[in-house]
Amino acid sequence: MNSKGNSRRLLVVACALIYFFLMLPLLVVFPISLSSAPYMQFPPPGLSWQWYERYLDDPQWIDATWRSLYVGGATAALALALGVPLAFALVRSRFPGRALLDRLALAPLIVPTIILSVATYGLFAKLKLVGTWYGLVVAHTVLALPFVVLVLAAGLRDFDRALEQAAAGLGASRWQTLRRITLPLLRPSLVSAGLLAFISSFDEVVVALFLAGANMTLPKKMFDNIMMEIDPTIAAVSVIQILLVSVVLVLIGRFGRGLRDSAR
Repeated sequence: MNSKGNSRRLLVVACALIYFFLMLPLLVVFPISLSSAPYMQFPPPGLSWQWYERYLDDPQWIDATWRSLYVGGATAALALALGVPLAFALVRSRFPGRALLDRLALAPLIVPTIILSVATYGLFAKLKLVGTWYGLVVAHTVLALPFVVLVLAAGLRDFDRALEQAAAGLGASRWQTLRRITLPLLRPSLVSAGLLAFISSFDEVVVALFLAGANMTLPKKMFDNIMMEIDPTIAAVSVIQILLVSVVLVLIGRFGRGLRDSAR
């Protein structure tokens, strides 16, 4: 028992050190975003909101932010529209090729993003979808779909089918059972899946580099600024992005039943 207790404490200490190491860059990014210096300088000589004001006053930054938001929202909606029926089919149906379909649905998690981006660019160039926001949504949906399938499949495996049978016994149709029983009980998994799909789109930069064209998303705009000129504005934008993603992660933690189950 003492050996297990010591091992657990060592594991907690090791995880805490690793977490602290991963969070160290934030101790630099946050102060720089509030720096009063006219260039990158750490530690900052003083505090100022000038870089946040510059971000808010720059139409290119604001356009890129709004584009990332609505592309992420559209990606989440499309990924749910495709992922929900696919998860139902994989969990509750038995048909030839089911195992292959399961592997294909999760393939974007295994195949490197750069390979998917190059292949998608070759296809979208022929379809004249490069540089369009809806082409970017389709490409992001391919990357987000595995998260939706994993979370929904975990929620469905823990679902009590007796509740659906009871509803059917009381005269409810399949559609009524789905709308009033199944989907409301799966709401935590649906919310978690949708938010994960949004994050995967909002933070995606590799696909955007190939497909966004002149219509830059926020990650692509940040990448271009780092390549051409570096000023504390990029730190301010990074802080805003971190805070937004943190809010989404808190929401996932609040509604994350399916996410936790899929990790078991």
